[in-house]
Amino acid sequence: MRHATPQMLKPLKPFFEKLGTLESLKEKKTGVYYFKSKAFLHFHEDDGRIFADVKLNPPAFDRVPATTETEQADLFESIRAFLE
Repeated sequence: MRHATPQMLKPLKPFFEKLGTLESLKEKKTGVYYFKSKAFLHFHEDDGRIFADVKLNPPAFDRVPATTETEQADLFESIRAFLE
């Protein structure tokens, strides 16, 4: 599984815009987010699908699917809940 390419991340633009409303997250480059100066969220691709590596249970990353709008909505809610 490799890091997602910019082309693969294009369909996630609305999701990234939504993430931008969470003030405690900082986007270092497209699809790479930091929380309190530590890596928090980035994306991988495998066989045409997108997966997020996110630290919802620090210090380890959890890998969650993020291809569909439903998966992205679930991921956003998990991130929002963690940040609260």
